[in-house]
Amino acid sequence: MHKNTSILIIYTGGTIGMKQNPETGALSPFNFEQIEQEVPELRKFGFDLHTYSFEPPIDSSDITPDFWVSLAKIIEQNYTKYNGFVILHGTDTMSFTASALSFMLEGLDKPVVLTGSQLPIGMLRTDGKENLISAVEIAAAQQNGQPMVPEVTIFFENRLYRGNRTTKHNAEHFNAFRSDNYPFLAEAGITIKYNFPFIHYTTGKQDLRIHTKLDSSIGVLKLFPGITPEIVKAVTESKGVKAIVIETFGSGNALSRQWFLDIISEAVKNNIIILNVTQCKAGSVDMDKYDNGLKLKNIGVVSGYDITFEAAIAKLMFLMGKGFYGEKLAKELTKSISGEITLH
Repeated sequence: MHKNTSILIIYTGGTIGMKQNPETGALSPFNFEQIEQEVPELRKFGFDLHTYSFEPPIDSSDITPDFWVSLAKIIEQNYTKYNGFVILHGTDTMSFTASALSFMLEGLDKPVVLTGSQLPIGMLRTDGKENLISAVEIAAAQQNGQPMVPEVTIFFENRLYRGNRTTKHNAEHFNAFRSDNYPFLAEAGITIKYNFPFIHYTTGKQDLRIHTKLDSSIGVLKLFPGITPEIVKAVTESKGVKAIVIETFGSGNALSRQWFLDIISEAVKNNIIILNVTQCKAGSVDMDKYDNGLKLKNIGVVSGYDITFEAAIAKLMFLMGKGFYGEKLAKELTKSISGEITLH
């Protein structure tokens, strides 16, 4: 770890950037330019730390694709100046942002680590300090002059995950995130141990290229027992929808009622891509496994394999933003762009 390592900490908003007024108990954002005063432990690294704050801070429930574009541009503008980037972000949509950035930052060969906290950094039992300190250490970590983890990740509660494999699974506990279909990339204990076989390394020198066109013309259809034709049509016939994520049961199964298959088939004929993502947090879509899944495959529904819902949304926005629609989009969805799916 080099003392002349430079890290840019980007504060977007979220719980981690709050401190408590000792008199009123109210929470308010603190000045991130004084981050080393709030977290003096950071000084011990001896890194050259700089901060960038979104004004005003953004509640992560209000995140939009335009915000992702702003983030990508900040990284692009500062890419040659820093060895790594730490993004402080509200937990609610952190997995969406990490997934989107993993697609938008083509040729990335530096760490981009997202983190946050469940308790504000100014509170006594905060998880924010530990998350921030470890995220900075990981963003700065090098071996033989090369970054340890040159991809978009999320660090939370002692573990580093590939960003586009995560989902927030707990609103109360410190271990808020999981990556059920891909191993963690590092674990922080007394030392930080890296899971090297599962970290993505670029081959050869690549220049960063950001993608700023995103198309959010996406519908979401979550299946449940008793769903009606009217509900399904409300999604498939929604004006302007170009792709639909269908959240299915188990290994990609749906009801086999003819009315349902007819509606989905009609949507496919209208050039709407239907991406099959399981409601299960772990495991993969396999439409060949059961007859109910096979019926979806036969009418042109595309397998999402083991993709998370968050990554599915971000991947569709990214690919449609690049101009892929219809059959071309279906083909691109079955490729792994940045390690977001496991292809068997």
